[in-house]
Amino acid sequence: MSEAPVSALVAWWGTAWLRGHASADDLLDAFAATGFRHVVAAPGDPSSDLLLALADLRRAGATGVGAAFPVPGDLVGLGGPAAFNAAALDGGEAVVAAEAGVGWTPVQVGAAVEWTVHPAQRRQLPDVGEADRALRTTLLSAAQRLADLDVARWQPDVADALMNLRHPVAPDVPPGVPPRCVDLATRALQAIGIAGLAVATDGGAVTAAEIDARRAALVPLDRAGRHALTAACSPEVWPPS
Repeated sequence: MSEAPVSALVAWWGTAWLRGHASADDLLDAFAATGFRHVVAAPGDPSSDLLLALADLRRAGATGVGAAFPVPGDLVGLGGPAAFNAAALDGGEAVVAAEAGVGWTPVQVGAAVEWTVHPAQRRQLPDVGEADRALRTTLLSAAQRLADLDVARWQPDVADALMNLRHPVAPDVPPGVPPRCVDLATRALQAIGIAGLAVATDGGAVTAAEIDARRAALVPLDRAGRHALTAACSPEVWPPS
């Protein structure tokens, strides 16, 4: 996940539009740049485009859209009900407009991203400061453990990513996202990307113990990254900008 996932984009740009920080043209240009057409529909209903769906959220009382990046056993950013949680787990991401009681889950179908509308309940979210501290601590620990396991030998791409930690590339975000959250999202995407590269192959592992040692370093890194990205993409917990 070297680039921001689509739910992060909807959370940031949807919130910016709802709060008047970005125009409709700005929002549409940002999503046109993804190369996908975005459509939104409740089950059994005709689909509408993204801007019309956001307007529906505004009429329902939403002033922001947040994101969630759950995995089995860690439903970070979700508050239920069970059907919505299951759909979010299937795709690994979702957005939530808590004030409107609505969530969307994405599926890529050809050149389109189809968002399905679900009822959604209010959720518990990581605190931005706590997520930031946890990510910093976990990233340092994981980098050291991976170095001890000779990451450069079994997965050079991971070693390169670790070397690039001091040169982060921030995602494009609209006005209104607090700078602290932009920085947090940048580092969270780095962490998730490193974990994803490292689990893509067992590389030069020769023993089950070595594989387990690698995964022991990567599971906390992925978790800390997802929690940090969820906080950075959830206006309910943003600090004042």
